Amino acid sequence: HVQLVESGGGSVQDGGSLRLSCDVSGVEYGTWCAGWFHQVSGKEREAVAAISTITTYYADSVKGRFTISHDNTEKLVNLQMNNLKPEDSGMYYCAVAPGRACYEGDRSYFGHWGQGTQVTVS
Repeated sequence: HVQLVESGGGSVQDGGSLRLSCDVSGVEYGTWCAGWFHQVSGKEREAVAAISTITTYYADSVKGRFTISHDNTEKLVNLQMNNLKPEDSGMYYCAVAPGRACYEGDRSYFGHWGQGTQVTVS
C-alpha cells in the first residue's frame, strides 16, 4: 500500500530556510504526481508545489522561493523552502495523485496523504 512519511519541519526566523522531505513507498516509478500542501488552522489545505516526471507546479505565493524535486527513483520528494515568511507557517503535507498530470495541484486528485510536518516562521 502507499505510504508517505514527511520530515524536516521546524522553527525558523523570517527569511530563513527549511528543507522538507517525503519518503514515498508503494508506488510505481513514473506513474504518479507528488505534491506538497500547506494548511493553516481553520483553512483549507492548499497546494504549494507538485512534481511528476513530466511537469512541475508552483503556487504563485511560493514561486522563486520554494523548489520541489525528487531523486532518480522518485522515492524521495523534497521541498526546499527559502526566504520563508510568517505566512508560510502551518502544517505541510505530502500527497500523491495517480497519473503524471498533477492537475495544477488540485487537491481532489490526491488520494494518499502523509501525517504532516509543522513549520513555524517567526
